Amino acid sequence: MLKIKCLFLSSLISFFGLVPLAAQTISGKILDKETNAPLIGASVKVLATNKGVVSNELGAFVLNNIPIGKLHLVFAHTGYTTLDTLIDFTTKTSPIQISLAREEADLEEVIIVSSSRTNSRIEDLPTKVEVLGSEEVHEENGIKPGNIASLLGDIAGIQIQQTNAATGNADMRIQGLQGKYTQILRDGMPLFGGYAGSFSILQIPPLDLQQIELVKGASSTLYGGGAIAGMLNLISKKPKLGKPEKSITLNYSSLKETNFNTFFSARNKEVGYSLYAGTTQQKQVDVDNDGFSDVPAVKSIFVHPRFFIYGKDQSNLTIGYTLNYEDRNGGDMQVLSSNADSKHQFFIQNKSLRNTVDLVWEKPLANGGQMTAKTNASFFDRDMTTNVFGMKGKQSSWYSELAFSKKYDYHNLVMGINFNGEQFNKQLPDSSYLSNDAFHTMGVFIQDDWKFADQFTLQSGIRVDQNNQYGTFVLPRLSLMYKLNNKVTMRIGGGQGYKTPSLFNSEMDERDYHYLIGYRNNITSEKSIGFNYDVNYKTKINGWNLTLNQTLFYNKVDKPILLETVISESFACCIPPVFYYNNAANPLVSKGMESYLQAIKGPYEIYFGYVYTDARREYNATHPQLPLIAKNKFATVFAYEFNEDFRAGIESSYTGTQYLDNGTQTEAYLFTAIMLRYNIGKASFVLNCENLFDKRQNKNGSLVIPPLTNPSFPEIWAPLDGRVINLSMHLKW
Repeated sequence: MLKIKCLFLSSLISFFGLVPLAAQTISGKILDKETNAPLIGASVKVLATNKGVVSNELGAFVLNNIPIGKLHLVFAHTGYTTLDTLIDFTTKTSPIQISLAREEADLEEVIIVSSSRTNSRIEDLPTKVEVLGSEEVHEENGIKPGNIASLLGDIAGIQIQQTNAATGNADMRIQGLQGKYTQILRDGMPLFGGYAGSFSILQIPPLDLQQIELVKGASSTLYGGGAIAGMLNLISKKPKLGKPEKSITLNYSSLKETNFNTFFSARNKEVGYSLYAGTTQQKQVDVDNDGFSDVPAVKSIFVHPRFFIYGKDQSNLTIGYTLNYEDRNGGDMQVLSSNADSKHQFFIQNKSLRNTVDLVWEKPLANGGQMTAKTNASFFDRDMTTNVFGMKGKQSSWYSELAFSKKYDYHNLVMGINFNGEQFNKQLPDSSYLSNDAFHTMGVFIQDDWKFADQFTLQSGIRVDQNNQYGTFVLPRLSLMYKLNNKVTMRIGGGQGYKTPSLFNSEMDERDYHYLIGYRNNITSEKSIGFNYDVNYKTKINGWNLTLNQTLFYNKVDKPILLETVISESFACCIPPVFYYNNAANPLVSKGMESYLQAIKGPYEIYFGYVYTDARREYNATHPQLPLIAKNKFATVFAYEFNEDFRAGIESSYTGTQYLDNGTQTEAYLFTAIMLRYNIGKASFVLNCENLFDKRQNKNGSLVIPPLTNPSFPEIWAPLDGRVINLSMHLKW
């Protein structure tokens, strides 16, 4: 009887998976397929158990307590093709030898995330990272070749908000917070400084990018101040061994925009290169026929060459240079046509020139770690000219970093030190009250992903920054990932952030810089705390690949910096009102949730998304709702691929009511776009229609508030450009 009870108990334990009855130890080596050199830090994962290890300095690995039978194993290493295979260990014994080939093909399914600094698979990260892969970026190149603004606007929780009717400036808002709280990086290095204003996402073409990585919520531990609402990392294309790329994109739209973009790349075992060059010509357009431009005139040139040197020790050196010139001019149509007179005077023109050089060196170490050194320097000239005021300025910015990362059996460690700074200098003549501004920051950081159980990974990190003007900032972060099974993953995390004051506000009219004093004497940095929770469910039903995601978020910014107006005897120099930056007494808070369902089956792709955002400025008791943030936003995508050459899709988004600064509410509106893509040989043609139902804020009358010689404009809460049709051709060979 006792034997029967023991046998029953043993069977019960085995049934619930608490202790495997038949287990084994699996060992082996992972080698480079071409050179047979051991691959250090390659990951090995048993999907059925979620167990995984990384290879040591000899390329060797050991997995303990693994069930006997057919096992689904995944072998992966940065820069190599992932091997996803079934091995029957009922007959085959270890040790085994696995050879991985260097990555040559485009990644249709993006799994490696550079923003983690550890080049980890996206599903292994305790922090939720959203990735727009090569397919999405390529599709955007046919729809909007000039910039990535509309592509980012398709992401749940991001709202692209136009901030100036004359120049078309746009602000990217994440989880209800203004664009100044998001840090934009290119290949892990800061891309724009404060003087760039809100032109940043309008100056980045998609053809030059491999993928876009987005982390929502506090992300300051790895990337420093400014990443309060989130961090956007733009990953540039790299050349592929033995597969040169040559491509050209031509585009023309009904709003008189012309784009011509090219990309070339090639490499061998020792060296490689990539070259992007493109230009945009946009003529001014008065959509509502009120005599003022709704779309500014734009002339831009973007050139980005990079050179790659590959060492025999798997090290690599990347040297890059970026040239970006833009002339953006909006206002009275008669002035823009060079016919100004006493009644037609208003215009706002921004001329900008950016030169950036960058260098990245990566070297694998014998113990399975990796050293990375990177640096860049950017020199930015901006000439603001209006009918009443003009100002020229130069901003130089720099960034350097030395980092070490290593993958252990149960830990994924990264640490480093960086130094960055900015310097702004006015260029006379001008009539503003602004003074020159400069700062620099030294930071150290460390972060560890600890897989303390098969289903749990804990990410903990801390950064300490020392700013020469605003003191020391200690920024901890903690995230926990729980993999219930192969279908359900949950993540919860939070951290602190900060943002130092900046003279330049993306929502400020260029004419108002004439009356900007600067900072109050007692101004301090903004400090934040943020939390995110998400649960992700993936399954397959009747051939449909289903993904369901639910996210909750909360962000609080203490002492937010506001642009305020004053008429006071303390500013005796100024008769008209003047502007200055000051800290608000009470915080800015945003909270809400994001939900989406994605379904893919063969040629069908379906997406439903909903975002609820409650963003409040608690420093304004009369009108607490943060302006120009939709509380409710819905989005849908339906796409069908008729064959490998023909694809069609329709996207719709419903933007709910928004509050204006005075507390009044706007109308809700529907935005719909239709796209057709057809391939003929090596050419791809895209016919796209944005804003199909022609929803415009200016549809019922002009938005220009007199006097017309120097007008003002209301807040922009809906599109101004109306229905837009474009036809593009992308040729790749």
